[in-house]
Amino acid sequence: MNYTVGDVEGNACKIIETIRQVKAQGADLVVFAEQAISGAPAFDLLRKYRFLEQCEDALRRIAAECDTVDAIVGLPYLTPEGPVSAAAVIERGRVVRYVGKQGVIVRRELGFLTPSKGCEYVTLRGHRCALVVGEDLYHTADFDQSVETIIDITARRYRKGDLSRRYEIIRNIAYVNGKNVVMVNQVGGATEVVYDGMSGVMNGRGELVMLLKGFEEEVRMFDTERMEHPVESVPVSSKDRTRFVWKAAVCGLRDFFVKNGYRKACVGVSGGIDSAVVACLAVSALGRENVRGLMMPSQFSPESSVEDAKCLAENLGIDFDVVPISEAYRSVVDTLIPVIGGTDFDQTEENIQARIRTLMLMALQNKSDCVLLNSSNKSENALGLCTLYGDTAGAFSVTGDLYKTEIYDLARFINREIGAVIPEAILTKEPSSELHPGQKDSDILPPYEVVDAILYRMIEEGQPREEIINAGFDCDQVQQIYDMVMGSEKKRFQYPPVLRLSACSFGHEYRMPLTHKYGK
Repeated sequence: MNYTVGDVEGNACKIIETIRQVKAQGADLVVFAEQAISGAPAFDLLRKYRFLEQCEDALRRIAAECDTVDAIVGLPYLTPEGPVSAAAVIERGRVVRYVGKQGVIVRRELGFLTPSKGCEYVTLRGHRCALVVGEDLYHTADFDQSVETIIDITARRYRKGDLSRRYEIIRNIAYVNGKNVVMVNQVGGATEVVYDGMSGVMNGRGELVMLLKGFEEEVRMFDTERMEHPVESVPVSSKDRTRFVWKAAVCGLRDFFVKNGYRKACVGVSGGIDSAVVACLAVSALGRENVRGLMMPSQFSPESSVEDAKCLAENLGIDFDVVPISEAYRSVVDTLIPVIGGTDFDQTEENIQARIRTLMLMALQNKSDCVLLNSSNKSENALGLCTLYGDTAGAFSVTGDLYKTEIYDLARFINREIGAVIPEAILTKEPSSELHPGQKDSDILPPYEVVDAILYRMIEEGQPREEIINAGFDCDQVQQIYDMVMGSEKKRFQYPPVLRLSACSFGHEYRMPLTHKYGK
């Protein structure tokens, strides 16, 4: 199920509707995800006693529906030690016990949830089950021999590559213990995180015998007494990764708009690869009628970029305008003559262009009731190749956790699987911000394949400079990239919310002190 943080009434109604549906199908037990009633991550809502009381009240209403079916429902539950993430066990219309999560280890839970004692055993309809919450499944050493089925309810966010890891860990647990493992996850976006769902069942031979949809709601029945055939194709290999990134981005973007009551988006379409991908994601998530593009060429923008942007907009079928900024730029520069007159052209004039474009986009947002989408990528965010209060602006960044090379992968996937909407010229042109005549990113950087390989080792894997150099990378290039990353934290502190698609997102898994002298 796709739950909304803080919408206790809406979440409870969704749970009750599902209970009525499965009762009609003759189910014995229905299992809902971790923090289903509250939505996740709830952050400081978990410190509000009234909120926790509302969750308890909703649980009692849910229990009243469970006359012919038992249920396991996730919610935050207040204990004398503090709120815990618990699985409530409902039998014959009554809440009979709570099983709390022991491993409170992710940053979005630390400080908000209290560890509990972890795995417990319950007997439901004569069937002995081990019940665990969240990551406790990964850290429970062994299970009692009397257990027939292990049930894990979780709110595990999507991360590139995590599905393969999750599959292998659960397969190993099922095989080693010789027991069914049922895992039920949340699905849907909650601002910066997106839950992939991908709930399923492993049998005692470590075979995947049921797999629910990814990034979509679904209700399925599993019969513990019937031999199920293994799922023929397990979509967790590296070749599926870009497809999952696409689904996660569309799901996260759509839910950001739907759950916040937004409808329309605007995108600064430059004729470059980043804004092209963002525009495609917006159309898939919101519909072409709810997306508006704005091209803002300066005197340094080649006519080909304008044509590429127009072609993209026509292919997508979105409303589109071209508003040159040359006159506005000249006016600002002339006004600043007392301050910058007589100096050489440098990043000052470049940044003025980026900030004028943001001024235009914010005017479009205000006048047309649109929400501005940011078009950054992780490579630029890492290196600081962006302008504060310029191209860092926007209400939401759907691609800010994807490296530049991953943006190209996503663009090729879109043209191959969704439809050839991104012009070939956008895919093949050399990356450029077009802020001065003939400017190319390669003027100051190695190829992005090299840049991203170094960044991945530095950020995702935490490798020091020496280790990266020893792996065969050029010493000067590694030092240059290291200095750019370490010197750009002040910009990352002021980015809009970024949809977290990697295992190491800026501001969460990777956050440097704003003021420090490490490595200087």
